[in-house]
Amino acid sequence: MKKGIQHSILAASMSLLLSTPGLMAADTIKLGVAGPHSGDLASYGIPTIKAAELVVQQVNARGGINGKQVELLIEDDVCKPEVATNTATKLVSDGVHAVLGHICSGATKAALPIYNNSGIVVISPSATNPGLTQSGDYPNFFRTIASDDAQARKEVDFVIDVLGLSKIAVIHDKGDYGKGLAEFAKSFLESSPKAEVVLYEGVTPGAVDYSAVVQKIRRSGAEAVIFGGYHPEASKIITQMRKKRMKIPFISDDGVKDDTFIKVAGKNAEGVYASGPQDNSKNPLSAEAIQSHKTVYGSDPGAFFENAYSAALAILNAIDNAGSTDYEAIRKALHEKKTNTPLGNINFDAKGDAVGVGFGMYQVKNGVFVEVK
Repeated sequence: MKKGIQHSILAASMSLLLSTPGLMAADTIKLGVAGPHSGDLASYGIPTIKAAELVVQQVNARGGINGKQVELLIEDDVCKPEVATNTATKLVSDGVHAVLGHICSGATKAALPIYNNSGIVVISPSATNPGLTQSGDYPNFFRTIASDDAQARKEVDFVIDVLGLSKIAVIHDKGDYGKGLAEFAKSFLESSPKAEVVLYEGVTPGAVDYSAVVQKIRRSGAEAVIFGGYHPEASKIITQMRKKRMKIPFISDDGVKDDTFIKVAGKNAEGVYASGPQDNSKNPLSAEAIQSHKTVYGSDPGAFFENAYSAALAILNAIDNAGSTDYEAIRKALHEKKTNTPLGNINFDAKGDAVGVGFGMYQVKNGVFVEVK
């Protein structure tokens, strides 16, 4: 089946889902899937499981790779670093050949040394912390999403050049992802003659009440808020802002661009802006991948689905091109060989970032995120 896995996404029948117990033969290619599959951030992790199932189903239906079937090993890290290390250790002990995940930057950073020491390639669809690729510490790490510096640049340019605002409050959740993005946003704002950071503040994740930071935003005279973090905190902050009749724009990130944010924040989500993976609707493979999800699961896919689908294709295509599960051979194939995916025809640069992948800006309108043209 050499070099065939990236073609004909709908070639396999969608009538039957992948059955992991039926793929427990010893001679299989083991693909780990790690991320939050329970808890507040499960809506970010479950779409990656479904993406992996769909890709693996069609690969196995057409004979597998080099005569071997692909087996999924799925582990929950709840997006917590301390759990992610256990998740990584479990996957390594179970003999995975590659890993799709993790989802959150903090969890990914915690798990990567374990995989790196074991010579296992990892591709994340969503971990955007720049240091994961730019530090050079993790030659085993790749991702199908752009990094937070690009995302923060998109948000800052949008608030200054499109919204025409200058006094900005930058808020974050103190985590690797949220604080990292906020630091970039703060730096970009401070380097602009058109903008001023009037407040830079961290909040504690999981708190019930954010009225103190909301009051600080009001007192700062901010014309807009840029928030770095995830939807549980964003939904509470925007709800408390709107209850205080603060109508200034709220701009956030791909950790918020999720239907769960809209469901939790309700009417207060209306008008909120968020950066997120670029729109790929003009790519036929994107449309096919989304349709396959609807056919099998009866619903639209969730956050990072296309990034995860593309990551799964890239991993398996690299193994196919390498002709083995050898670590160095897989890495070489990921850098040198392109894979046709819902994100485009991608390969990875020397740092592990997908070439040509970027961000767009979206706004909640009538209860759904719509791209801002």
